[in-house]
Amino acid sequence: MSTRREYEIAFVGLKPGIHEFSYRITDKFFEAYQQQDFRHCEANVKLFLDKKNGFMLLKFEVGGKIEIACDRCGNTLPLELWDEFNILVKLAEEPDIMNHQEEDPDVYYISKGESHLHVSDWIYEFIYLSIPMQRMCKEEEIGGPWCNKEVLETLKKMDIEKSKPVNPVWKGLEKFKDLGKQ
Repeated sequence: MSTRREYEIAFVGLKPGIHEFSYRITDKFFEAYQQQDFRHCEANVKLFLDKKNGFMLLKFEVGGKIEIACDRCGNTLPLELWDEFNILVKLAEEPDIMNHQEEDPDVYYISKGESHLHVSDWIYEFIYLSIPMQRMCKEEEIGGPWCNKEVLETLKKMDIEKSKPVNPVWKGLEKFKDLGKQ
């Protein structure tokens, strides 16, 4: 069976009501996409599809873990994933036009003649959205087993250099710094 077909839901045959789908996502899932900035993905995605007459409510629950480079020291850092996302899928005569005009990113249109719902791109997007913007350990964990001690020492030295008092001879010259750029 094709790896992409497992992310297709034949919704036409489903009865109205809530249906649950589970997906185990590993690094292999991302091979169809560009190179990732993380590795060792072990994510579980639960999808609750609530089928109604003319539309479907989709709720994605993302959980798991990945390894990613720390923004502070560059070492590999394990990160927990957890988030929820909702999508409203509506059936329409001209879904391409409707998708282009729709301003709400949580509303998506598919053709009334469509029989399958493709969820792999949403799973990809939601895993990425589950990764925090700042990828580093908490303040109380700095210097722990995941940290690069040499980089932390260098950062500490740079911080000390920055906090040293400025020689009073040079005080006031910073106002002329941007003068030549005008």
